[in-house]
Amino acid sequence: MILPLVLIAFAALFALGLGIRARGGREMGLEQWTVGARGFGAFLVFLLLAGEIYTTFTFLGASGFAYGQGAPTFYILAYGTLAYVISYFILPPIWAYARAEKLVSQPDFFARKYDSAALGVLVSVVDILALVPYLVLQFTGLGIIVQTAGYGAISSAVAIWIGAGVVTAYVIASGVHGSAWTSVAKDGMILLVVVFMGLYLPFHYFGGLGPMFAAIEKTHPGFLALPAKGQSVSWFVSTVLLTALGFFMWPHSFAACYTARSARTFRKNAIFLPLYQLILLFVFFVGFAALLKVPGLKGAATNLALFRIAVAAFPPWVVGIIGATGVLTALVPGSLILMNAATLLSNNLYRVFRPAVDDDHVVGLAKMLVPVVALVAVYFTLQGGATIVALLLMGYSFVTQLFPALLASLLAVNPVTRAGAFAGIFAGVATVVALTLSHASIGSLMPFLPQQVQDLNVGIIALGVNIIVLAVVSLATRAPAVQRA
Repeated sequence: MILPLVLIAFAALFALGLGIRARGGREMGLEQWTVGARGFGAFLVFLLLAGEIYTTFTFLGASGFAYGQGAPTFYILAYGTLAYVISYFILPPIWAYARAEKLVSQPDFFARKYDSAALGVLVSVVDILALVPYLVLQFTGLGIIVQTAGYGAISSAVAIWIGAGVVTAYVIASGVHGSAWTSVAKDGMILLVVVFMGLYLPFHYFGGLGPMFAAIEKTHPGFLALPAKGQSVSWFVSTVLLTALGFFMWPHSFAACYTARSARTFRKNAIFLPLYQLILLFVFFVGFAALLKVPGLKGAATNLALFRIAVAAFPPWVVGIIGATGVLTALVPGSLILMNAATLLSNNLYRVFRPAVDDDHVVGLAKMLVPVVALVAVYFTLQGGATIVALLLMGYSFVTQLFPALLASLLAVNPVTRAGAFAGIFAGVATVVALTLSHASIGSLMPFLPQQVQDLNVGIIALGVNIIVLAVVSLATRAPAVQRA
């Protein structure tokens, strides 16, 4: 089974070569390395933002969630679409302010809007806490892809180390330029592979989509409907809302918005990106087909659904192409995450305590921190355990806590004070940590509530605490209005 490994290796080397070549002889100062000197057109910005859709989460997590959970999987289709509608209104003013103030990261925005270095530090810490599991998600997916598509010839651990090395190299060399241009190859390949698999497998095994769903309903009654308890309608709605609000709160997505040439780019993208989201349906079809053809996967093993059915259905060279595509879905978003994490450490933590350092020093330190962040992510990845969807939802729980303070800052008159913003974010994140460590749900905390309330995503509690604390502290710390004689 050498051919699949050759194709996978070629994809990794192609990504490395394209990522380094994207430097294009530019001097990689801080603004060029992080936000492409704010010169990206609509096409590259589209791909950077679309890169948030097509990651290893899409390739493995979405198909695995469809395999293991059924109808609740459709929340993935819904929240991205809603997020793009929100982006139509919030991204243009964010871009305009960042361009005027020459900002390069998400914490810069909060620190400048609220005139608070402390708030910038808090946002940086929240971002890093969220980015680590998201980077772990990419490396976890990479290991699964290479081991499975390579028929076990290379272990997932070895694949993770190699992938981390590749992405580290081209992030250091080209920054956001490397991520943008490798996105071109990644999105082109994944569109072809996902649509092909999503149509071929149902028709090959069942004679069409309708017969496939009929077979699932026969063997797994109720699997294609939201359950009455647990992941019910109220869970679905609350999860869609929370993840839609947090979609552009990820620091790498937020900073990607800074790369655009004009605000019109975001309005154009908001029109077309929801259509792009429909490709996710084909990923779900793969997961549903795998449910019947490769049964028995449980827990984290559901992440293997796509490749288990691919190995069963296709010759090695096709599996190799699928694996090569999967590798790109890990490397491209992984590079953005890695670059942003290093930038946060250098520009928004280190620089706070040494404000006299210049941009060249900051970008130099950020490049030195890239392999450090990669090593931390590799360590946590090799610990294993969580499903890909669980990793993503944990990160979302953190970044969504930034949304209330962000939204308030975009109003003509901001009703939130710097103390209110700080306290709200801190309280929300602390609540997420407490709930995560205790594995609590609304039902376990308040079993006397109606079932619909018990089933709400537990993140609602954290966001509610955030908003209440933000409002109360802002009222208590707002300067009294000056009375006229």
